[in-house]
Amino acid sequence: MPMLCLAGTYRIVATEPDGDSIRFYPDDPTQWERVPGPHAVQTNATGGAQLRLDGIDALETHYGARGSTPLHQPLDFAHKAADELLRWLGFRNVQRDGEEVTQATPEQLPGFLLTRGADLYGRCVALVGRGDPPGASGSQVNVTVALLRRTANHRLMATGLAYPTYYLKLYPDLRRELTKQALSARPDKGLWALDRTQKGVEVESLATLTDDAVILPKLFRRLVDYLTLNEGDPSLAGFPAFLTQRDDRVFILSTGHYTGFDYVVEVKKQVVRLTTAPEDLVFQEL
Repeated sequence: MPMLCLAGTYRIVATEPDGDSIRFYPDDPTQWERVPGPHAVQTNATGGAQLRLDGIDALETHYGARGSTPLHQPLDFAHKAADELLRWLGFRNVQRDGEEVTQATPEQLPGFLLTRGADLYGRCVALVGRGDPPGASGSQVNVTVALLRRTANHRLMATGLAYPTYYLKLYPDLRRELTKQALSARPDKGLWALDRTQKGVEVESLATLTDDAVILPKLFRRLVDYLTLNEGDPSLAGFPAFLTQRDDRVFILSTGHYTGFDYVVEVKKQVVRLTTAPEDLVFQEL
């Protein structure tokens, strides 16, 4: 299936890459204008833009609204995912100050991306590759499962360091291949050994989510947003209503049901869990 191919370089010094996001500079920055969809890619003064790796979601290393203190999920697996992405791309001797990269060898590496659009925040949603592109930069390339297997997205899923998190623009055959890798990694490879997404986690405080519980980042983000509104009160009594108001729309693949994220989140007192496997959900883009 066709996707836009852009060739360029990854540069990580003075940025905060994590397991599913990295800075990319196309050889021709004007080609950002060819990214389809309703949202434009937001670029910096030198033509770089943040990528969001399509189909996967790694644990958060610094989540939060601008101006607020960034929050993280358990950092062991969050950092393992970030380290694996950079290692796979070819970066070595990566040094950080907090989450910001201060040094890396080399400072930039050639690669390519394959995309069908940007998200609401101006991040290009992409399959991320290393080395030479599979076609001319700025052209449409037929993306097969074999080509998907050459991407960091596939690598992070296969190593069990990221959750499957799908949106409508990801082609079904590519989604099925990523699901195959997720199922192969489960139950004991990478983060799956400690995953509580469907088993349930008892939320005693915000620290439960930031320091202890390994759960789907989408669920983590919604819980953090809710608890922040509660100003420190850990009660989940209002969480179902909060999710209903957020109205994240989702398809349940196994049943064909189009519904809200609240439909697949169960809350019993302080225990919250996802009632449907992450790979069985396809979210609608905003």
